[in-house]
Amino acid sequence: MPLQLTSTAFPHEASMPARLTCDGGDASPALHWSGMPAGTRSLALVVDDPDAPDPAAPRMTWVHWVLYNLPPDADGLPEGVAASQLPAGTRPGTNDWGRTGYGGPCPPVGRHRYFHKLYALDVVLPDLRQPDKAHLMKAMEGRILAHTALVGTYQRQR
Repeated sequence: MPLQLTSTAFPHEASMPARLTCDGGDASPALHWSGMPAGTRSLALVVDDPDAPDPAAPRMTWVHWVLYNLPPDADGLPEGVAASQLPAGTRPGTNDWGRTGYGGPCPPVGRHRYFHKLYALDVVLPDLRQPDKAHLMKAMEGRILAHTALVGTYQRQR
């Protein structure tokens, strides 16, 4: 079975509930994964929005969450997971708000897509000291066994 990522909060390519956004409680979604390839030593999770700031004219990818060194025997994360509840060994990275942890969708205009990307790695990464997405991706080069994505969408109601 290939690597899969799902959420009980929203199906693939469907709208994310407001409780996971700046319009609600800004809680991270419940995530579940399965299908780890043989040799997986750790997982990395990156959540980003390639439609920023405007899906009609995107200029950047906004990073909402970075985690790495999730243990391969963990099968997911609960909704609204606090840093203290992360599986042992998990390390946070820095999002585009300049902080660690989850920052929910808060699009200024239009319906944006939020890619929840899961990577199975053949290594436990060294302490990267709260890397941003670019630094994490560089550290993962040549170490990715498999990857998958769960896409949610969100548009603010005004």
